[in-house]
Amino acid sequence: MMASLQKMLSFRAPIATCVRSISTGVARYEIFKVQTPQEFDEKVRNSKEPVIVDFFATWCAPCRMLTPRIETVIGETAGKVKLAKVDIDEHTDLALDYEVASVPVLLAIRNGQVEQRLVGLQDTDKLRTWVQNVVDKKK
Repeated sequence: MMASLQKMLSFRAPIATCVRSISTGVARYEIFKVQTPQEFDEKVRNSKEPVIVDFFATWCAPCRMLTPRIETVIGETAGKVKLAKVDIDEHTDLALDYEVASVPVLLAIRNGQVEQRLVGLQDTDKLRTWVQNVVDKKK
C-alpha cells in the first residue's frame, strides 16, 4: 500500500510543473496584503508604477463588498497597476499617516505620492473608470 501511494505521489511533480508552465502565459497582476510597514515602504511608497491602496477593516461590510469589485477591476488592467490591501486594525499608523477616517478608502499612490483618493463603497463601473484614470495619468 505504501509503495503504491509513493508511486501516485511521484506523478504529482511533473503534472504541477506542466500546469505552472501553462499558466505563465496569463496576464499577471499583483494583489497583496501588507504585512509590515517595511513592506508598505518597499512595495507602495517606492513603486514607480501606480499602486492602489485599499484601506479596509475585516468587520466592515462595505469593505467586504468592495473587495471583489476592486480585485476584478485590477485584474482587468493586465499588470498596469498593483493592489495593496491594508487592514486598519493591524496598521493603525499607516491609516493615520494617510488620514483614513473611515473605511473603505482607496488611494492611488505613485512614486510615494497620493495622486487620487476614493472614499466609500463604489460600483464596478465607477471603480473601472477611476482605476483607468490612474493608469492613464502621465508619470
